[in-house]
Amino acid sequence: MSTAAPEGGTAAISQAGAEVRLSGVNKWFGDHHVLRDINLTVKPGEVVVLLGPSGSGKSTLCRTINRLETIDSGSVQIDGAEIPAEGKALAELRSEVGMVFQSFNLFAHKSVLENVTMGPIKVRGKSKREARELAEALLKKVGVVNQADKLPAQLSGGQQQRVAIARSLAMRPRVMLFDEPTSALDPEMITEVLDTMASLAKEGMTMIVVTHEMGFAREAADRVVFLADGAVVEENTPEEFFTNPQSDRAKDFLGKILNH
Repeated sequence: MSTAAPEGGTAAISQAGAEVRLSGVNKWFGDHHVLRDINLTVKPGEVVVLLGPSGSGKSTLCRTINRLETIDSGSVQIDGAEIPAEGKALAELRSEVGMVFQSFNLFAHKSVLENVTMGPIKVRGKSKREARELAEALLKKVGVVNQADKLPAQLSGGQQQRVAIARSLAMRPRVMLFDEPTSALDPEMITEVLDTMASLAKEGMTMIVVTHEMGFAREAADRVVFLADGAVVEENTPEEFFTNPQSDRAKDFLGKILNH
């Protein structure tokens, strides 16, 4: 499947990436210290993959970046602006941060096209014509424009996830968060979603990705951040991380994953 942007369409749908900075971020669930003094800076256009064992805090960390999870201390900034705790300012900043979940979260009773045009019309104030043109370009970009009039239930899981990516991109985000976007998919559908994500990475989108797909981490990431017990244990280039892990936790993790 080709995931290249339609000819002449990239300028209309690409957006400059933003810097994400987490400083001293802590998060508790009751007595459980889920995130421990997280310091992480993701540069504009950088692709960072979060790896680690189950329960290491990867998804929670991802969700703090647009305040789907609140934090107990520290700060989260997008291009130097602190993410507000609530209200209209939070909604505005959240619209700069697209998120793709394990489950596709599409509106079941609306067509694919309607799913993608709703945000630009209601939040960005685009006309129906503008929103439709943008949606069609994005659906073409992710390879499902021929499914535009169908309901989500009529699509495969891989197609639904690509629609979810298009829907996020339609808001012209400057950061994209992916929380295990392929974990609910059948193996043969995983590649088409990862190909779409790799295409975005090449275009300079700032991306933070929680995934168990080691091939994607090796090929598409600029940097791998390894978490264990809620803390950043190690970070490095994919080449260095996979061939020469520095910590015992990372060595143990890779030994289990890569020899499975």
